[in-house]
Amino acid sequence: MTAAIVGASGAVGQELLKVLEQRNFPVDELRLFGSARSAGRKYSFRGQEIEVRELRHNDDFKGVDYAFVSAGGAVSKEFAETITKHGTIMIDNSSTFRMDPQVPLVVPECNAEDALNHPRNIIANPNCTTIMMVVAVKPIEELSHIRRIRVASYQSASGAGAQAMAEVQQQYADIAAGKEPQISKFPFQLAYNVIPQIDVFTDNDYTKEEMKMYNETRKILHSDVKCSATCVRISSLRSHSEAVWMETERPLSVEEVRKAMASAQGVILQDDPASKEYPMPLFTAGKDEIFVGRIRKDIADDNGITIWLSGDQIRKGAALNAVQIAEYLIQQNG
Repeated sequence: MTAAIVGASGAVGQELLKVLEQRNFPVDELRLFGSARSAGRKYSFRGQEIEVRELRHNDDFKGVDYAFVSAGGAVSKEFAETITKHGTIMIDNSSTFRMDPQVPLVVPECNAEDALNHPRNIIANPNCTTIMMVVAVKPIEELSHIRRIRVASYQSASGAGAQAMAEVQQQYADIAAGKEPQISKFPFQLAYNVIPQIDVFTDNDYTKEEMKMYNETRKILHSDVKCSATCVRISSLRSHSEAVWMETERPLSVEEVRKAMASAQGVILQDDPASKEYPMPLFTAGKDEIFVGRIRKDIADDNGITIWLSGDQIRKGAALNAVQIAEYLIQQNG
């Protein structure tokens, strides 16, 4: 088994290295790829130093079974044919191919079997906020079809990359020292602030991030569900959180939703408000699961249920989900 990571020096690439090692992924050879700037760097994997190769249009992917690609949409689009032409299955973390009808969009807890049909040898990893939400709403969909979802996301600085994390930390330090905070990765100062915009606005005044949640949720769940999202950047460093309101076809009790969550794949139920037990990004960072709490009836909707969730968007929202897709295919292919 030979695997590759494209974008090995980035935040998700580095997390992929950790996840592959921690989960003892059955790989005999791992190849790392990056930009000309990253080429030559060395990273440790299972006690060996692996040098990053420059990504080029050549035959470097010959013999590679799975390529985990997280280098941005432009790179994915340009190099997809180069990566897949010898039969490599490309598991892509960008938005480039997510809505392509010939490319499955997969969250293993929800629609793992979709990964088996990949005519272009490409499988798309969904947007991080979508991944986290569908893992948590799938158990509810199995109780009663979800007609509508309304969600507000609270997305950490790391969702914009490692430099964004460093920027918000530096802003707090600068403010404490009486200096003017520098702004580069975000449109406004994020320290002591929240920004109700992630990605650019579309013609309907929803951002691309919000429209991803609408479109990707329907594709993953094979559903006509309508999802209205407001995505907000907050100054926590790692892990995203979401407040989710769902309208189902029949009324659901809090007790049956809690029971479904307690046994759901990839979910940890953390729901004891009286003891102040609920998910928070400070404690979900670095964890594999999506943590769910604050389960309650929606007092504005007889068929409504409301949950709060938190999860590590670099891990389950990107690297781990991609690895789980490959693990599923390996298992199915014997």
